[in-house]
Amino acid sequence: MAPNQLILASASPRRVKLLEQIGVTPSLVIHADIDEIPKKAERPGEFAKRMALAKALKISHSNGDKYVLAADTVVAVGRTILAKAETKDDVREFMKQLGGRNHRVYGGICLIQPGGSVWQRLVETRVFMRRLSSDEISSYVDFDDWIGKAGGYAIQGKAAQYIKRISGSYSNVVGLDLYTTSKLLRGVGF
Repeated sequence: MAPNQLILASASPRRVKLLEQIGVTPSLVIHADIDEIPKKAERPGEFAKRMALAKALKISHSNGDKYVLAADTVVAVGRTILAKAETKDDVREFMKQLGGRNHRVYGGICLIQPGGSVWQRLVETRVFMRRLSSDEISSYVDFDDWIGKAGGYAIQGKAAQYIKRISGSYSNVVGLDLYTTSKLLRGVGF
């Protein structure tokens, strides 16, 4: 058994950097290629938890002697899940929906221990974005800071200027709640 080997099941370089902030360096970082489509009427928080679990299980299947950590970030307006922005039209529509209102960012976290014990957590952060003019949205779309980001923005990027305030975990909005992750890892003896 490899007692202190941790695999991060993620394609996100932001999550690696976040873990480094708390002194955790994964032994391996493996992208868990899974189907990331919400089920009909699935609530955003449940979707985030299900995605984190699916990623962790996929990687743990062939790495049962190591800790496997996975996370998923879901941006939602009410019960509407905003996917990862892939096109300029996606991000333009997302910014119209987000501007001038608050939304929630759900962070699903899953840790699988060597031997198969599964631990899951869900973190919720409320984000208040100011109203955006069409010129601001156009400028943001042209900047390309949004590509592949849940909800079409990265709070640590250009979109930071649009955020009035948050209630909850900043690191959750970036991609991984560090407080909950640290507590979870310590709790299982990592």
